[in-house]
Amino acid sequence: MLIRPDEHLIFCPEKMGKSTLFQSDRMLVGLNAFEPGQEHRLHAHEGMDKLYFVLEGDGLFLLQDNEIPMRAGELLVAPEGVPHGVRNTGTDRLSVMAVLAPGPV
Repeated sequence: MLIRPDEHLIFCPEKMGKSTLFQSDRMLVGLNAFEPGQEHRLHAHEGMDKLYFVLEGDGLFLLQDNEIPMRAGELLVAPEGVPHGVRNTGTDRLSVMAVLAPGPV
């Protein structure tokens, strides 16, 4: 299955945009799209690991008590139960692929 993520990005002026690229019982692959200043607040997933891969832009990733600057081409893993979030602190759009495993029920 070939997927071109840039064809599925949804940017919304009111809040972070989300789209699902693939979903099964074993994995969910989604896209998060942030306008400057938007964020996905700190949260955690019980029973699921989450991987973030920055496709474009710069952002600040929140992992537990740490704030980690990230840019296109970098990857962050939030293990099961560890609080995490994303904030677009730049002046350009931020797009991030998010992979959760196992997939949400």
